[in-house]
Amino acid sequence: MNKTYFFISDIHLGLEAKESEDAKEAKLVSFLYSIMDKADELFIVGDLFDYWFEYKRVYQKGYFRTFTALQDLTRKGIKIHYFIGNHDFLHRDFFPKELGVKLYSEGEYFTLNDKKFYIAHGDGLIANDLGYKILKKVLRNDAAQWLYSKIHPDLGIRIASGSSKSSRKYTAQKNYGDQNGLFEVSKKYIDAGCDYVLFGHSHKKDLLPYNKGFYINLGSWLDEPCYGVFKDTDFSIVDWK
Repeated sequence: MNKTYFFISDIHLGLEAKESEDAKEAKLVSFLYSIMDKADELFIVGDLFDYWFEYKRVYQKGYFRTFTALQDLTRKGIKIHYFIGNHDFLHRDFFPKELGVKLYSEGEYFTLNDKKFYIAHGDGLIANDLGYKILKKVLRNDAAQWLYSKIHPDLGIRIASGSSKSSRKYTAQKNYGDQNGLFEVSKKYIDAGCDYVLFGHSHKKDLLPYNKGFYINLGSWLDEPCYGVFKDTDFSIVDWK
């Protein structure tokens, strides 16, 4: 029996002023509860938060409604897969232990309704992005994260927020050329046998055919909230109002 899978990406909770954030989170929570009786699994394809740093006994306040909705989904038996993005990668064990959400730090293959998917956030995959690839190795180094964890949480989260804004500025100014870099990356996975390759990160919504497969990007909730749904053997991107 085929299942129904939902996908979201690049919500960037915590980026904007409180009024905008409250409205964005309300839309997200409304979406999460709307799939309660429809979804078999949910994939969060990175950058759920605009910044995230989780200490051993401290995590960021302000997202209670989101945490509760995610926990309600997992308690109902819905599997949630959360791919860490370039903005929200400083996780420990809060999501797996408290919410029942599985975390992924790299891309992963899945077989969904007999179709082969490769899913990843997409950061660090474009060939001409050497600067970010070096930065990614530094920021995700265990020793660097351990040292950062010794900073007081109030200061640490402020630094994380500033770093996130710098990262966005770098990405916005980076010239990747005329090609759709993640689409080009997806081709090698499709040529190797994937039916679907799904990324976030670029904030450019796409559902593009290639060879016998498809490249999918879910865009960004900063621009137009939407979600992906894969039911039977059809994938679609749906706007969420």
